[in-house]
Amino acid sequence: MGEKLIKLAVNGGINFGAKLNGKQLLMLARYMGDDQELEVTTFQQLYVDVPEGQLEEAKADFLSVGLSCYPVGNYVKSLRTCNFCKGELEEGMPVAKEINRRIAGRAVPFTLKPAYTGCPVGCGEPLVNDIGVIKQHGERFDLYVGGKAKGLDARTGVLFASGLEEGALYVLIDRLIDIYAAEGKKREQFAKFVGRYGLDELKEQIMA
Repeated sequence: MGEKLIKLAVNGGINFGAKLNGKQLLMLARYMGDDQELEVTTFQQLYVDVPEGQLEEAKADFLSVGLSCYPVGNYVKSLRTCNFCKGELEEGMPVAKEINRRIAGRAVPFTLKPAYTGCPVGCGEPLVNDIGVIKQHGERFDLYVGGKAKGLDARTGVLFASGLEEGALYVLIDRLIDIYAAEGKKREQFAKFVGRYGLDELKEQIMA
């Protein structure tokens, strides 16, 4: 039997659109066999299988060319974003990067998908993901929870808090994930957790 393969989620980080350059593609190719395929996910990630013994080396190599690496499985996924078409500061790219830094890769009962969009057009699809952030006019943000994109029970998220300043936004997202990590059942999807826990109870617990 060959060496065990570990699946890594890789992307080019949060920027103007989901893009990779030639150096990044060549580095990915170094860890792929001739017949190995690179899976592209709907969450702006690439899945690449790396031999377990080369895992840390691969992570360092990917980082050296500007690729971000995340675990695959029951973790918070890297933040899905819009393309920041109106510009980095107007649409809050630094805020998106900070959210991603704080939460991506955290262990949770079931894969959690966060999304961010820099204006009310919502092209980052924040309303159909577990946690969604929409930047409003000025430096204020709306936070949505419990969206679900797939299945017969697909639904849009509900507004959890509106008009948040940047610091308050980070605190609420951190607390939401803390409670879900601590009290969610094994393999319980976040939308189901919100329904079971109760939106009002969740607000009371987090905003106390």
